[in-house]
Amino acid sequence: MLAPQLACAAAELPLTTAELATVFDDPRTVGVLDDLVAQGVLRRRPGGWFWPTPRERPAADVDIRGSGGGQVLLVETETSRMLGTVEAATAPAAVHPGAVYLHRGQSYVVDALDLDEGLAQLHADEPSWSTSARSVVDVVVTGTQASRTVGGVTAAIGEVEVTSQVIGYLRMAIGGEVIDTVPLDMPQHTLCTRAVWYTLDGSALAAAGLPADRVVGALHAAEHAAIGLLPLFAMCDRWDVGGMSTALHPDTAAATVFVHDGHPGGAGFADRGYETLGAWLAATRAAIADCACATGCPSCVQSPKCGNGNSPLDKPGAVAVLDVVLGALSPAPAPAPAQAAQR
Repeated sequence: MLAPQLACAAAELPLTTAELATVFDDPRTVGVLDDLVAQGVLRRRPGGWFWPTPRERPAADVDIRGSGGGQVLLVETETSRMLGTVEAATAPAAVHPGAVYLHRGQSYVVDALDLDEGLAQLHADEPSWSTSARSVVDVVVTGTQASRTVGGVTAAIGEVEVTSQVIGYLRMAIGGEVIDTVPLDMPQHTLCTRAVWYTLDGSALAAAGLPADRVVGALHAAEHAAIGLLPLFAMCDRWDVGGMSTALHPDTAAATVFVHDGHPGGAGFADRGYETLGAWLAATRAAIADCACATGCPSCVQSPKCGNGNSPLDKPGAVAVLDVVLGALSPAPAPAPAQAAQR
């Protein structure tokens, strides 16, 4: 994310050496600036680094959020007025054809999405329904940096390749009832990033007391809750991370819950989750168990960005899974030696 930030900063005011020690205090900054100069993005002068005057200032072509895929312009069909931008990686889910999109309190319906051109066309409308994208996600473990195993539970941190594809969307009435499902054929998106994950083998699942038909819902609910609680331990928003859970993953050969960074190469969120795994999962378990709802709600296990429509979810099963994981990876400290009796 550093390069586009530096480019945008230099476009506002020339960057000086003094500012590098205060605003951009990172040993990689000078090297990144040298790369930007070599690419012709910036110019180096005695007074600092400048944005070339004849060039247009950075706009949608600068990926300031660091998503790695650029931006998609949102344009009103009738007026050609630019409404804003969304990240290219999230555009298939957010502004697919037929999507209801909210912008500054105004409701729009997407007419067309052209990912090659980076353009989505919308028209103002107030339909009596909302939309929710349905997607499929696959995670491939490409490298494990560290792991620890206790009994039938393993926790790990490493590199993953996340492939997602929007395959349709739900139209839902105001009350939440599903009107219909509309199929879509959107391109796949692959993200190479970092993830933290934990697995449970057959003995651990047996200890959780979950029959086979409840395992998927329990893992799914635990995944959602963990994503929602990670911002308490890492400087992130729940939209900065994603996840996937499965009853049997080919790379781990076990039931697995992944939580991954939503940025190319990772942004440190998954690493922070691994460092604070015990406290993070304990807070996740408490949030689920302490919620007054019966079967799961947005405050505990439901997610606003779930590609499966928040189904299946097993709230009690998630507590059972987390109890086993925490019992294995965060055992209670040994009791202090008893003091000698006073005579």
